[in-house]
Amino acid sequence: MSIVTLNDRGVRSVSAFGSLNTGSMVFISKVTASSSATIDFTSGIDSTYKEYLFTFKNIHPATDSQVFTFQVDTGTNTNYNQTLTSTNFSAYHDEADSATSLGYRAGNYDQANGTAFQYIADTCGNENDECCSGTLHLFDPSNTTFVKHYISNMNVYTESSYTVNSYSAGYFNTTTAITRVRFKFASGNIDAGDICLYGIL
Repeated sequence: MSIVTLNDRGVRSVSAFGSLNTGSMVFISKVTASSSATIDFTSGIDSTYKEYLFTFKNIHPATDSQVFTFQVDTGTNTNYNQTLTSTNFSAYHDEADSATSLGYRAGNYDQANGTAFQYIADTCGNENDECCSGTLHLFDPSNTTFVKHYISNMNVYTESSYTVNSYSAGYFNTTTAITRVRFKFASGNIDAGDICLYGIL
């Protein structure tokens, strides 16, 4: 057994570890919203990759003060009501520098074997400059042995001039392969914004 000592040049100069595979993102598809009730990804999610990444850019609601949500389904099903258990916490700060907080979010933000659409962002405003952006990771959706985990991180410009950084994570309690994902606001259309899907090597 050998002992490796690291110096101030870090792991890059240590050959004993061999090469490190940092992975890469492979673009699969992009959907641009235009007064869309939902954005659905019904292809491209299969056994090709062990991890899939969705990126959200300037998702803007048509209706004020709406929460951005998602759900999944299996096979060719379109009910989008898979059972999940989730958790959520967020930090916020207002433009007036008068209110800050960091805390757990209960209610509709977490579920215990629920089937509702999962909240992944706080309420988003619909003024011209208000939107939400972020990412969602879906892990090994084609696995037929284990449940399917997800992690999301979203930042929102709310209707009350707050920035809210929301973190959500959980698992879909199914061993059936997940093949499709739907995104929508709790009410009203997605007025604008881009969602891109990547596979992670």
